[in-house]
Amino acid sequence: MKLIPGNSAGTVSCFYLSSGDSDDHDEIDMEFMGNSSGQPVVLNTNVWASGDGKKEHQFDLWFDPAADYHTYTIVWNPTNILFKVDGTVIRCFKRYDDLPYPSSRPMALHATLWDGSYWATEKGKVSIDWAGAPFVVSYRGYSADACVSGGACPAGSDRWMNKQPDAAEWGTVKWAESNYMRYNYCEDGWRFPQGLPAECSRS
Repeated sequence: MKLIPGNSAGTVSCFYLSSGDSDDHDEIDMEFMGNSSGQPVVLNTNVWASGDGKKEHQFDLWFDPAADYHTYTIVWNPTNILFKVDGTVIRCFKRYDDLPYPSSRPMALHATLWDGSYWATEKGKVSIDWAGAPFVVSYRGYSADACVSGGACPAGSDRWMNKQPDAAEWGTVKWAESNYMRYNYCEDGWRFPQGLPAECSRS
């Protein structure tokens, strides 16, 4: 993906998996929240399971995502979900058997660009400047390695079906959290006054 150059405030460029639009849907998001020129682009990662979301980790990207193409990857398997930027793991969402996890519904890949003025930039303080339209996000080199719903998995799927982070990848997760994390739902007591989600104390 190559994101919108210049002032992209208020826009949300997305690359995500979704099982549909029902209230109990599953979804795995990589959402790029636009900025005023010169400000960092924020990557919002989120997981929905059976309609239960609010699992955001947000990161300031450490490069200009509009200057060139970069590779963004979602690895989704029965044990965890990995989010990667240019091959570097920045987040691992682990499965716990007693907690919601997207595991029972097939999902399709979507790429969208939409007006997120109410939310995307500085918590909705900066809206889209329509004088800057058209806003263009470019995609190339798309690749999918997936099992077809109700069918067999392709040869070689073991390399991602059983993939869990190794020590080096946990190291890059910690690096991203320490240097570029802007928001972690597990630290947002105001949002969860009845207590943080259960997985927060286990990760």
